[in-house]
Amino acid sequence: MTSSPNLPTTQPIPSLEPDCSRCFGLCCVALPFARSADFPVSKSAGTPCRNLSADFSCGIHTGLREQGWKGCTVFDCFGAGQQVSQVTFGGVSWRDAPETASQMFAVLPVMHQLHEMLVHLSEAIALSSSSPPPAALAHELEMAQRELTAVTATSAEQLLHVDLTAWRGRVGPLLRQTSERVRAAARRQYAIGPPARRFRRHADLVGADLSGLDLRTADLNGALLIGADLHGADLRHADLLGADLRDADLRGSRLDTVLFLTRPQLAAARLGSARADGDQREQ
Repeated sequence: MTSSPNLPTTQPIPSLEPDCSRCFGLCCVALPFARSADFPVSKSAGTPCRNLSADFSCGIHTGLREQGWKGCTVFDCFGAGQQVSQVTFGGVSWRDAPETASQMFAVLPVMHQLHEMLVHLSEAIALSSSSPPPAALAHELEMAQRELTAVTATSAEQLLHVDLTAWRGRVGPLLRQTSERVRAAARRQYAIGPPARRFRRHADLVGADLSGLDLRTADLNGALLIGADLHGADLRHADLLGADLRDADLRGSRLDTVLFLTRPQLAAARLGSARADGDQREQ
């Protein structure tokens, strides 16, 4: 982890929503991909995608899925792209300053992981506002958010030396404590016991038929739910942190109050016209 003395003491939390208009097309250049169901061709890291335009926009943005670029439609940088472009490199693109290209591309994956942790910390703090945690946990959440935010504002050289493993080791337990508290309170509210042991952290539920099941307060952190049928399932207050939802059928499921579910997870699943407000409608 970057040491505190080298960090700015007060920094506004960066935007955690992607803004492609302020980015230098970094995800289209820095990241590699292989020909698969998600991409029609292979590309190495640092090579511009053939669809990247001169203004850093995507030339086929409106037809990505139809032309086989599904992987692009489910990727979300959580605002890391514009942070690297506008803050780390001061608004000077890799085209205007080619000597910065390799460093800029190397920083993006680091910033992406930092921003993803900030997304989860922000949710944990928001959850705590409705159900105040012990003072020590509240303090640790706020300190982690503040220090991680400061890290995102450091130089490219410092970012490339950030110990991401150490940061995950610090943030992960805070998210787990928050999840356990919120789910325990929800079980009392619902007057239900813990879900079946089958529904546990890192469970292998690939292709499982879970349609219509009551999965309220289930701990599905890191679970493999690829292609699972969750049609009509009740996932309120379930923890889906890091769960793999690729091609999972979430149509008609209850997603309101689900914990730590991100936009990329939703984009990778089959949603139909489902809404996360308890009034889902199947397509």
